[in-house]
Amino acid sequence: MIDAAKEREIRRKLRTAWSTETSSKWRPDNPACGQCSVTALVLQDVLGGDILKTSVEGQWHFYNGVDGQRLDLTDSQFDRPIEYQDLPSSRSEALEDTSARQYEILKRIFMQQCRPEGRHS
Repeated sequence: MIDAAKEREIRRKLRTAWSTETSSKWRPDNPACGQCSVTALVLQDVLGGDILKTSVEGQWHFYNGVDGQRLDLTDSQFDRPIEYQDLPSSRSEALEDTSARQYEILKRIFMQQCRPEGRHS
C-alpha cells in the first residue's frame, strides 16, 4: 500500500520529470497533461501492480493499480473528478499511447531522482 506521504513524494518527483520530452501535450500550467500512459508504464516498473484504464472525454486515461489501490498520479490534468471504470489494460496498450523514447526518458529521469543522495551512475 502506498501511503499519503509516499504518494506526495512520487508526485513531486514526477512533476519535475515531466516535460515536452515525455509528452508533446505537456504544459507549464498543467504538467500532468498527456503524461498518463508513460507514467503508468514507469510506475509499474517501480511499484509493480497493474495498468488500468478509464474513458475520459472519449480518450483512454491510463493509471495504476497497486496492491488493490488505485494510483492515478496524473489525475491533476483534468478539471473535474474522474468516474473511474478501472478496466484492465496492458503495457503494450499503454505504450501505443506514448513512444518508447518518451518512456525511456521519463524512466531515466525518475529513477535518477529515486537514487540515494551521493550515488550516481
